[in-house]
Amino acid sequence: MPDERRSVVLGSRSPRRRELLELLVPDQRVIILPPLNPEEPGFDGLTTDAAIEQQLLAIARGKHQDVLDQPECPGEATIITADTTIVVGPPGQRLSLGQPPMDETYRPVLRQWFRDHYFGRWHTVLTGVVVSRAGGSLREQVVATRIRMIESNEPLLEWYLQTDEPQGKAGGYALQGLGSVFITAVEGSLSNVVGLPLEALRKLLHELNAA
Repeated sequence: MPDERRSVVLGSRSPRRRELLELLVPDQRVIILPPLNPEEPGFDGLTTDAAIEQQLLAIARGKHQDVLDQPECPGEATIITADTTIVVGPPGQRLSLGQPPMDETYRPVLRQWFRDHYFGRWHTVLTGVVVSRAGGSLREQVVATRIRMIESNEPLLEWYLQTDEPQGKAGGYALQGLGSVFITAVEGSLSNVVGLPLEALRKLLHELNAA
């Protein structure tokens, strides 16, 4: 039987987050236990970085509690949950972009995001991470990475919209995939853009003696 005290539970369905976590933690210690509740609060009406970051951590905490409440969750394990969003717009008029809609509006909505918020501009990728150990010890952090995209390129955008990559991605693109063709500069953690900021996570795990 594996030692529960050495187990690390990742509360996520994302294969990318699992791949990133296994760069820090041996795969035999990793347990995947996604949250059961698919419903999450949104970011509607939140227009400041502080408000969006608070909501992001609230979502990650909600996922955390969901995982802890599951009978399959080992009582002595370290638990990790995270949530990622894209933030665009000027200070005081911030807007959080989640996943594009999964209906017939998918391409028009994503096309508008690129035209209004991405092309020739900087935007911010925020990930809220919550880590806990048995006994109630908990750490949390929001990590920000700034991304700049190319100037407007409609043929490239139309090509990208015909791929399946944007579906299910926060902000509608993947830096580690085809979406990289739009990126001209990155300031901050690359792994944060994929969904799990390794530098910050390693620090949190060490603080909890869970590395």
